[in-house]
Amino acid sequence: MLQAAGSSSFQSQIQSTTVPCQAIILRTRLRVVDNSTLGASAIDRPPYCIHVYNKQRVGKLGDKILVAIKGEKKKALVVGVRRPGDNMTPRFDTNNIILLEDLGNPTGTRITVPIPSALRKRTDLSKVFAIATKFV
Repeated sequence: MLQAAGSSSFQSQIQSTTVPCQAIILRTRLRVVDNSTLGASAIDRPPYCIHVYNKQRVGKLGDKILVAIKGEKKKALVVGVRRPGDNMTPRFDTNNIILLEDLGNPTGTRITVPIPSALRKRTDLSKVFAIATKFV
């Protein structure tokens, strides 16, 4: 405890000195960027990643992940990451996802953020591009 001149006691705060993780791993908090009802109701408690569907277990742009949102498990597609990617993909301020149904169709009807154009090569995401309005 440090004693200040004018006050009897004061408590120091502990600051974290570690660098925040910029990859999507387990327990990473995410932001839903489509207009699905489940995503809109998760404002007070953000969804988080519970599984990444690839060998490295680290989510990148375009990967499918399993998220826990409002007590449910849902599949999602990563459309924006904080981590800088390959091939001049843009870096976003938040980790953005779009909620998917079991067959891979998006649950929402509109996407509110721009989608990286590097994902346009993938043919399995054609229904996602149909509801997107902006590309980066």
